[in-house]
Amino acid sequence: MDFKDYYKILGVEPTADDKAIKAAYRKLARKYHPDVSKEKDAEAKFKDASEAYEALKSADKRAEYDEMRKYGQHGQPFQGPPGWQGRGGFGGGQDTGDFSDFFSSIFGNRGPGFGGGEQSRRSAGRRGQDVEMELPIFLEETLSAESKKISFQVPQYNAAGQHVSNTSKSLNVKIPAGVSDGERIRLKGQGAPGVGGGANGDLYLTIRFAPHPKFDVEGENLIITLPLAPWELALGTEVAVPTLTGKINLKVPAGSQNGQRMRAKGHGLLNKAGERGSLFVQLKAVMPKQADDDVKALWQELAKKAAFDPREHF
Repeated sequence: MDFKDYYKILGVEPTADDKAIKAAYRKLARKYHPDVSKEKDAEAKFKDASEAYEALKSADKRAEYDEMRKYGQHGQPFQGPPGWQGRGGFGGGQDTGDFSDFFSSIFGNRGPGFGGGEQSRRSAGRRGQDVEMELPIFLEETLSAESKKISFQVPQYNAAGQHVSNTSKSLNVKIPAGVSDGERIRLKGQGAPGVGGGANGDLYLTIRFAPHPKFDVEGENLIITLPLAPWELALGTEVAVPTLTGKINLKVPAGSQNGQRMRAKGHGLLNKAGERGSLFVQLKAVMPKQADDDVKALWQELAKKAAFDPREHF
């Protein structure tokens, strides 16, 4: 299998732009078209020009060919780079249709001679690698309609499938409503680029909720601990309680118990239906760290008058 220099066949420089390549191909096509040309070997030259244009008209194919071109000379046997194996899988000299074994060894069965069509070209290319990353988000961001900017590394491969470098990529990502901690989100086509017309890989984001200083998460619900003085539990009180979007006034009934939970509907996280869960406020009695003699005397008086035994059924 001999190497073909498609630039030489079209009579253009390797730095030629798409317009120059297209113009060169049209000129040769008119000159060597078998239906009108009287030139010697017109059919073979027309075929070579068509093959060359097919390889160079697509940016993906051209990049893949340019990588292979480093390892061959026009008309000389082509071996490819170390570790490279041709895609076509055709034996030397076997007829593969409109294009040569050389073309097929690089691009596979892509082109008019192999069924043509965009789907055929896509299926013959190598799909790009998927990229995985964890995305930490604040609980407040799960309620926001604004996009979140992320940056990540995308691997780049040459035509032989060898990893050559990484490039940085940035995206603005909309956090889906009802997303949960540990959920995996797919962003189609945002991974590594495909080779030879293959589809891009995908980007997979694993959501991680950043720890919040006030709230714990239970599914779509939030938990917050509310410190209260013993007399606030005993007498009742009204307290401004934080939520993700501001504060709400919570009435604590007289006689409330330590560890008791109170529910505030609609102040939790979003679920898949676009509705918000609840905020559960857990009451916690907090004793004063210090007490003078007067305060101790009041506690002693309370103990006598209340006549309360918390361990009556212990």
